[in-house]
Amino acid sequence: MTQPVPAAIGDAIDAIDTPALLLDLDAFEANLARMAETARSLGVALRPHAKSHKCAEIARRQMAAGAVGVCVQKVSEAEALAAAGIGNILICNELVTRRKVAALIRAGRQARVIACVDHLDNVALIAQMAAEAGVVIPLMIEVDVGQGRCGIAPGAGVVALARRIEAEPALEFVGLHAYQGSAQHVRDVGERRDKAAAAVRQADLARSWLSEAGIACPVISGAGTGTFEVEGASGVYNEIQPGSYVFMDADYNRNAWAERPFRQSLFVLAGVVSATAAERAGTGNPADLAVLPADARGPGRAIVDAGLKAMAFDSGLPDIPALPGQDPTGLAYGRPSDEHGTISVADGVPVPRIGSTLRLVPGHCDPTVNLHDWIVVVRGDRVVDLWAVTARGCLA
Repeated sequence: MTQPVPAAIGDAIDAIDTPALLLDLDAFEANLARMAETARSLGVALRPHAKSHKCAEIARRQMAAGAVGVCVQKVSEAEALAAAGIGNILICNELVTRRKVAALIRAGRQARVIACVDHLDNVALIAQMAAEAGVVIPLMIEVDVGQGRCGIAPGAGVVALARRIEAEPALEFVGLHAYQGSAQHVRDVGERRDKAAAAVRQADLARSWLSEAGIACPVISGAGTGTFEVEGASGVYNEIQPGSYVFMDADYNRNAWAERPFRQSLFVLAGVVSATAAERAGTGNPADLAVLPADARGPGRAIVDAGLKAMAFDSGLPDIPALPGQDPTGLAYGRPSDEHGTISVADGVPVPRIGSTLRLVPGHCDPTVNLHDWIVVVRGDRVVDLWAVTARGCLA
């Protein structure tokens, strides 16, 4: 069931029902423009990864800024975005069951939808079902360039897959999918570049095998927010797939950057539902203060209504950023439970008031977005739009 809209256009931020997913439109638009211009300057196509946002409105804005299409990770995401009018989608995953290939065919009747393969049996299944349906399915071969997840190693196996695809009238060989996810959050700039460069060499090796076999490779696609400049400038990749750049998150913000390229635009807006402070002239026990005075100061704590069900914790605790009207000094988020989080307040620091709000930077933006039905879009201190998370919960 879609949840009620947490705000109305024109609302002040304090009127938003919490917890809510908040988007700073100024920062988002700056990120969108910077990535689009970087791709143009590198001479590569931009295909942002929509698993970060799952939102048709964001995909439309990315394509309006010059993206050739978007990526998704699941065929159900492709179906949802295709139904919303997104016309060019790459599924960066293998679809190996008849049910999922049937979904691929359905989505492919609404948009150009490309899938990945790394096994001859998978090619045979898709070819059979595509022929029965009277459609042509575009495919990419996924190459393992160091991720150690899906994909085939560069070599004769890549050639065999490409030949089989080209031999099937119901299939179209598009190129290579070569993503190195484990490079994205390497903290040191030099180490991250080195790991991405190693992936580039593996992608180039796979392309060389195809070239020597006389097989054209129109597209080599990959890269992420942490490494896109390496792949984009390589002369090997001609399509890049960054996703988190539109939002950023606490984990990406922990990376070192030669120059920080993107602004934090995504927040979880949390409401303060309880607060205590040590009584300045009393026992020092927070439980001894029943009513907080307006100028109450820590040590103490505030309880917010955003916990495990409001944001992802796989990449650590959320940060409390420095923003106009929000001083994070002496505040730290901790002790998450299903519906709550504890803000510890250092000695002498004002305790957040009950009914006030705090913006939190989630550790990992992608799974955080998947917990929400709506993105509340703000410019300055006012709500200016509401965007549905179109593919929320699309796990298949």
